Amino acid sequence: MKIVLASRNAKKIKELRELLCESIPDIEILSLDDVGIYGEIEENGETFEENAYIKASVAAESGYIGIGDDSGLVVNALGGAPGVYSARYAGGHGDDEANNAFLLKNLKDKTDRSAKFVSVVACVFPEDREKGNFFRGETEGEILKEYRGEGGFGYDPLFYYAPMNKTYAEMTAEEKNSISHRGKAMRLLSEFLCKKVKG
Repeated sequence: MKIVLASRNAKKIKELRELLCESIPDIEILSLDDVGIYGEIEENGETFEENAYIKASVAAESGYIGIGDDSGLVVNALGGAPGVYSARYAGGHGDDEANNAFLLKNLKDKTDRSAKFVSVVACVFPEDREKGNFFRGETEGEILKEYRGEGGFGYDPLFYYAPMNKTYAEMTAEEKNSISHRGKAMRLLSEFLCKKVKG
């Protein structure tokens, strides 16, 4: 089974590959570049579901099973921000340092630092492109006042998960995958694809 993950984020592709290949050994995960889909995909949806579907359907249009993932940080004291704008919260796209600094600045006077990471994964089949299959995972935590840990990416050094007494950035890949929002959504996707494979 060949699946195209609509992403160019190498860390995200590695993480998703580990999660999917765990449950479906003969699956091949390809990136957009691997199948010759270049250029930026405009993520102009207003929800995680809309953006995940937009990405997945680009791969499906090229004849592949398309997987699109949209994730973000939802901070209660900020009315749900940064949400779908998590990757470009400070203006530029994918500038982790600027995004984290902007988040800390906006939370400076807030006592409620509760937050959750949300991941929505869409799976779109080339023969049925109008229909998306959606899988959602959420992990509750809180935003620290300073960075902890060297691993992960994005907001990981600030997102503290109390049951493990660690930030995402302090966890091993295995620990993070076991509890993360993306891990939860991908396991639901894996179950769905396993059923499809078994017919």
